[in-house]
Amino acid sequence: MTNLLRVEVACALPHRQRLLTLTVEAPCSAREAVRRSGIAADFPEMDVDAAALGIWGRVLKDPDSTALRDGDRVEIYRPLLIDPKAVRQARAAARGTGPKRLRR
Repeated sequence: MTNLLRVEVACALPHRQRLLTLTVEAPCSAREAVRRSGIAADFPEMDVDAAALGIWGRVLKDPDSTALRDGDRVEIYRPLLIDPKAVRQARAAARGTGPKRLRR
């Protein structure tokens, strides 16, 4: 008897989102589920084979060997265009103040 898993693969851009549900045989890695889903055809502007992946909002260190469980949602992450820390530092420098502290 084969062990079948029902998983979802999600990818989102600012103007387009896609969530696919598929059934795969266990064991199946997160990267393999993305390949089997065919979602790359819906997002030709992204390199989904090299993209960071996560399961339910947690980034995977090794998506090629992370085994999926039934009900997992594999998320394809876009690279950050701007480092959030650098943006906060630039905003604080432009204001001329550091972080505000509460007085007691």
